[in-house]
Amino acid sequence: MNSPTSPRRSRPGHDLLARLPDQILVQILETVSHMSKRSLCQVSRLSKRYHAVADAILYKTLHFSDPELHLIFSQSLQRRPRRGSAIHEFKLAYPASELSQLMLEAPVHGSYYDQAPVRYDSLSRTISVMSNLETLDIAVPVRLLPGIGKLFGGPFDLACLRSCTLFYQTEHGEYWDLQENIHIFAHPTLETLVIKRAKLDHTGFDYIEQPHETALEKLHLIECDFNDDALTDILMFPKALTEFVMTQTSEPSPELEESSDRMDHYILALQSACHSLVTITIDFPTLSGHKALRMRDFEALKTLRINWDYQLFGKSSAKPRMHSVGLPPNLETLEFFNPLGTDDEVTDLLEYTLEKIKVNAQHLRHFIVVDDEEHRVPRQVIAACRTQPQIHLDIIGNLDEDKVDD
Repeated sequence: MNSPTSPRRSRPGHDLLARLPDQILVQILETVSHMSKRSLCQVSRLSKRYHAVADAILYKTLHFSDPELHLIFSQSLQRRPRRGSAIHEFKLAYPASELSQLMLEAPVHGSYYDQAPVRYDSLSRTISVMSNLETLDIAVPVRLLPGIGKLFGGPFDLACLRSCTLFYQTEHGEYWDLQENIHIFAHPTLETLVIKRAKLDHTGFDYIEQPHETALEKLHLIECDFNDDALTDILMFPKALTEFVMTQTSEPSPELEESSDRMDHYILALQSACHSLVTITIDFPTLSGHKALRMRDFEALKTLRINWDYQLFGKSSAKPRMHSVGLPPNLETLEFFNPLGTDDEVTDLLEYTLEKIKVNAQHLRHFIVVDDEEHRVPRQVIAACRTQPQIHLDIIGNLDEDKVDD
């Protein structure tokens, strides 16, 4: 008999972990998985309970870079469809190669495709059974675009989706057509959407299809050829969009066909979200500035990042300037990605705006610009910033701020 002070000894084969609640057991097994996936697989064989908990951890995040591996996993889901509900994050990055082995013809169990046999790809079939999926990252050949697009057509298979990235690889680097995936913008729970190398013409949504008050908070359009009228339609749906990012290269390839060439057109497209937008980043060097931007209605905006000062003020013209830019009233950070001073009249307007910043944007605290040997920051702009002690001037490329006047 053990003394009261001696350590308690377990009977051989006695499972102390079995006494723990599932919440604590999950934390323990997650730690095991970080150390060794093989060890977690071995634990999963000990009992049905361990198997269920380990499954939820092992399949929480999946990343496939090989279509062969995806095909094997797709077949395993046919045998154990409940495993799909354990997946929360799914990332696919396939090479732009022929994927005929992924094309099947059969009904999709547990999906609205189940009504009759239809032609679909097993990629969309695999995704459709992930009932608790929260993050979806797609980078696959464009031939799989139609099948994946059906997932967003509703009723929604992915009822828990929070974040989605879409990129379809084309044969010669063309922009892929977003129209067949357009219903991603109608997804009711999606909060973050990143779209890469897509094009969208003025059609956008048909009137009968328009959604209402979606959960979208962040929209990133990366190197897209996006019509500004279509963007206007799309941005009417999010209830509280807070972040908008649009980027393009200085020499787009192929040439842009749907995009506007004017910065003010895109700011006008963002107008329907002006009540909620906190950050706007438009890294689109080829956009011209025909008119000074009117952004007084963007009351929530804290950060504005653009390429050129003339995109904000509009380029010089033969007509006299009767007004200056309308900055967001609560703007805190203003950043230009490209050098200042390429237009003398715009430089004068920027100087005046900074000197009167307490009238135009009294909360401005950070002014970020670039400096190099060929394009130095104009002295009058630096001097204007120094008249406003609340503004911190951050000159990227200049390591010695004491020499900015030299």
